[in-house]
Amino acid sequence: MGRLGLRCLAAWTCLGFCLAAARWAPEPDQPFRFPDGWRRAGRVAASEVLSLTLALRQQNVARLAELLREVSTPGSARYGRFLSLAEVQSLVRPSALTLDTVHKWLEAYGIRDCRGVSTLDFLQCLVPAGKAEQLLPGAQFHRYVNGERSVVRSPFPYTLHEELAGHVDFVGGLHRFPAERKVISRAWATEKSLPQRSELLTFHLGVTPAVIRKRYNLTDRDVGATPNNSQACAQFLEQYFHQADLAEFMNLFGGGFAHRSSVDQVMGHQGRGKAGVEASLDVEYLMSTGANISTWVFSNAGRHESQEPFLDWLLLLSNLSALPWVHSVSYGDDEDSLSRAYMERVNVEFMKAGARGISILFASGDSGAGCRKATGGEHVFRPSFPASSPYVTTVGGTSFRHPFLVSAEVTDYISGGGFSNVFPMPSYQVSAVRRFLSTASKLPPSSYYNHSGRAYPDLAALSDNYWVVINRIPVPWVSGTSASTPVLGGIVALINDRRLQQGLAPLGFLNPALYQLQAQGSSPALYDVTEGCQLSCLDATVQGQGFCAAPSWDPVTGWGTPNFPELLRALLVQ
Repeated sequence: MGRLGLRCLAAWTCLGFCLAAARWAPEPDQPFRFPDGWRRAGRVAASEVLSLTLALRQQNVARLAELLREVSTPGSARYGRFLSLAEVQSLVRPSALTLDTVHKWLEAYGIRDCRGVSTLDFLQCLVPAGKAEQLLPGAQFHRYVNGERSVVRSPFPYTLHEELAGHVDFVGGLHRFPAERKVISRAWATEKSLPQRSELLTFHLGVTPAVIRKRYNLTDRDVGATPNNSQACAQFLEQYFHQADLAEFMNLFGGGFAHRSSVDQVMGHQGRGKAGVEASLDVEYLMSTGANISTWVFSNAGRHESQEPFLDWLLLLSNLSALPWVHSVSYGDDEDSLSRAYMERVNVEFMKAGARGISILFASGDSGAGCRKATGGEHVFRPSFPASSPYVTTVGGTSFRHPFLVSAEVTDYISGGGFSNVFPMPSYQVSAVRRFLSTASKLPPSSYYNHSGRAYPDLAALSDNYWVVINRIPVPWVSGTSASTPVLGGIVALINDRRLQQGLAPLGFLNPALYQLQAQGSSPALYDVTEGCQLSCLDATVQGQGFCAAPSWDPVTGWGTPNFPELLRALLVQ
């Protein structure tokens, strides 16, 4: 018997599905707030078709986590023995009961326009708004606009029939607004900052591929050479690159090393409007650092008003048997703006990718430790997701100690970092993080952060003062961890290239190997960044200062920045 004394028999019709039965909220903690710049423009017509993404409950998630650890940890008997997409599917695919229950539920409402993915754990369905509100009681769909952009979202929480508990993790396309990651423009040139004559050998007028190669010790011979290697970046929110910009960038800055001047594959919609700074930055520095390596761009514009572009990218990862080995992603949202169910499910998608040997790198963000007001009006730091996921490699940012000299690096004050409020600290980093917490000379008050959470970033690279070509025009002073992430991505792709040449597997999920390498003692594979602090809350207690860099790992620059030949040497023997 149901809670209301009703019993759902085998009749899965709209009436036989027990419309009065108890309801269940998959995402009770999902807040709804539309970001600055957006305004509500009224309810959508009942006939307007929406795109809803159903995340079906997976099986054997604990076993997947165990396999990921085994294939990613040097010394394990399974290290580098990655799973195929078919093997991942057989492991995590929803149970027959889940598939049958969900399909019958959709059929009961006459919803047939759905498509799945290879792993069978997602469904994307086109549903008229009126029917969607019946399917998801409590939801009410409104249009929100920001200039020429428009999305359809529900300001109210949705529920599902209680019979679906245990079968559906969440429904996407209702609450979450597209997250935006904007690069920063900073002009540093002042009379005081100009170098002395003796320093001109390392003088530069902004970060270019030549500066990256000089700082991280890549020679002109450090380029891709194997045909079975590839790398990728993901773009969102109408951010497009232009092949002509990439060709011009390589013409201006690609001298001296072999490189490609065009992207090999674009997955998704590639618009013909103006190029975006974000997209151009990602592509140009991924391809100039990971030079001469086949490159894909995943373009997830969110063309449908109710789509969530980030979810669309995850669906692509679950639907392609052949994927690039490295993915650089400059995208993030505040943890407290997302439901736990959503974040935990996204983590499983990262686990699936890692088990297949794919390295996923995320930018740590450009807001330092972040800040928000907690219950009671006190300030706390604000972690970012997916940067805080235990199953990705998160990249922070640095600056040159002298803005116009290729020299030692210090913390870029915007570098995102801190401790998750949602995910516990993974075992691979416990020793490193505890060392930092016990030895750091100055820590923020413990009330500002969760010292037992997943700590990030894991690595860092230069994030300040880049040159980019956009719409055929060279543009200086572009900054952000959106720059450091593709640089690290290209370096990981180069290491994969050498491993593949020697008959070794790609690196896959990098963190277990990275933390194990650094646990062996001070390693020349990474430049330890020990100076500078990130920004945070502008209050009387912390006065705008978050965490500070320290010897070994820290929650601003991670383990530091790459010394390519030494990092290559270390990761070739694992």
